[in-house]
Amino acid sequence: MSTRVGGPQSPIIESRDELVAYLESGCKPESEWRIGTEHEKFGFNVTDNSPVPYNGPRGIGALLETHHNCFGWDTIRENGNIIALSCSDCPIGGSISLEPGGQLELSGAPLKTIHETEAELRQHLSQVGSVARQLGIGFLGLGFSPKWTLEEMPLMPKDRYRIMMRYMPKRGLHGLDMMFRTATVQVNMDFGSEDDMVRKLRVGLALQPVATALFANSPFIEGKLNGFQSYRAQIWQDTDPDRTGALPFAFEDGMGFERYVDYALDVPMYFVYRDGRYIDVAGSSFRDFLEGKLAALPGMRPTMDDWADHLTTLFPDVRLKKFLEMRGADAGPLGLLLALPALWAGLLYDKSALDGAASLIAGWTEEERRTMRLDVPKTGLKTPFRGRTVRDIAHEVLALAEGGLLRRARVNDEGQNETRALAPLMEIAETGRTEADRLIAAYEGPWDGDINRLFETEAL
Repeated sequence: MSTRVGGPQSPIIESRDELVAYLESGCKPESEWRIGTEHEKFGFNVTDNSPVPYNGPRGIGALLETHHNCFGWDTIRENGNIIALSCSDCPIGGSISLEPGGQLELSGAPLKTIHETEAELRQHLSQVGSVARQLGIGFLGLGFSPKWTLEEMPLMPKDRYRIMMRYMPKRGLHGLDMMFRTATVQVNMDFGSEDDMVRKLRVGLALQPVATALFANSPFIEGKLNGFQSYRAQIWQDTDPDRTGALPFAFEDGMGFERYVDYALDVPMYFVYRDGRYIDVAGSSFRDFLEGKLAALPGMRPTMDDWADHLTTLFPDVRLKKFLEMRGADAGPLGLLLALPALWAGLLYDKSALDGAASLIAGWTEEERRTMRLDVPKTGLKTPFRGRTVRDIAHEVLALAEGGLLRRARVNDEGQNETRALAPLMEIAETGRTEADRLIAAYEGPWDGDINRLFETEAL
């Protein structure tokens, strides 16, 4: 989740049209399309596999401070606490921020190729890893906390999270689990026009369950098997219906920037940021804010920064800002962190691949899409679909993505193209064996039911 930094107040919004124009300003020529990869991971104390608190000489705050001292990244603070790092002048770098339970997130820079993305990921894991080792911290890439209870999870010192904590239980059973015990990898993709945005949004929404199945990597809860391939995806089924889901309206005639704005205007807000503090307005609509009718802030009207903040608090399977965020995958090891941007770049950044993906999903009904999304967290690639399985669909999707990357023809210094990043997914689709399956087999086999072995063998 993005981190707000204080500065001059942006202009007051005068009309709904400005909100539409804000989204539309994301349109870019194909030559400027970029790939922005974000991933989260769980920190743990290597001595006892416990979660890492924020405070203390070996806490998350100390890790960020040490990273700053070692590598020179700029610090971002809230109420005196370091809550993020940024590397604005790095060609590959982006920012490092904290999710509510201490999940460390790299928000990667917008990059041209998967090769650059790989360099960025390797640099990040190397730098963070070297700092973490000094403090006795390790990291796991999974979709859901494998051992810790909700009560054991620390709370990071960000005021917006306290507001969310108070509100989330009012809207679903698993909002706090989502905040504190899930981790994801996602990729941000550009669009060229409104029509291009709509096509990519629809393909992304329809195929997100396929990505969830391929990247399934959360079979544990509190030290035991949970019966799911992706428990992280299951958590999202009951988090907050106002701001989550597969956006059925996106497939209706007339979909465009205006329709998404109308949706976002009615999604309840969490907060308003003013004078360096977060003001709790949870449950109020941005539409009321636009009219100066917030009960907590009577007469106050929003700025563009408020609109940008609000858009970050919407959590559909594909989120529209000035780009599209693909949000369906569990966090995982390096190979899968790299495979996600490769998958979506291959599908969305090549016209022939995008045409093929749009054709693949064209006849799917809302009920079929909904049922696949509901079933995939438990049955993964084995989920039935139209007389076949999601695994069969995955084969088609990967073939389209591979063709798209081949036609992109972006090679590295060794002459290798971007398709090599799809190799882990190709193997998963070929064998039908996901990361979740591999971990389940290890847990039931050589680990002999001891979840602590996970921390020994799977640390990043």
